[in-house]
Amino acid sequence: MKENDICRYCGGVIKLIPAKAVYGESARRLGMEGEFVYQCQNCNARVGCHKGTTRALGNVANEVLRLKRMEAHRVFDALWKSGRMTRTGAYRWLAGELHLRPDRAHIGGFEMDQCQRVIELCEKWNNEEAA
Repeated sequence: MKENDICRYCGGVIKLIPAKAVYGESARRLGMEGEFVYQCQNCNARVGCHKGTTRALGNVANEVLRLKRMEAHRVFDALWKSGRMTRTGAYRWLAGELHLRPDRAHIGGFEMDQCQRVIELCEKWNNEEAA
């Protein structure tokens, strides 16, 4: 992702902007003060950047996809934060389950169907571990 890319949703121009322009005064509370976001200037589809960089976390997403990615991250992060596997091990497991190369197993680049699959896989894994 780079500035002046074209938005996949509306064809608008994507610009690199300070996260504070999106989150306002909440940027500090969210730990995003001084961070950046790529955002479509037309439809507001956006993606954040890796902390301290302008390297995109994935591809731009509209609000519906951003919410689905957050849900997928919530259940996935709970899996490795439980201590039952390391973060690296969890990503390795996810890559295998989704038949992806490990460098492609990033929720920030997933579409709706992939996010739903992550949710289902993590819930299944959690249910099997609890049994």
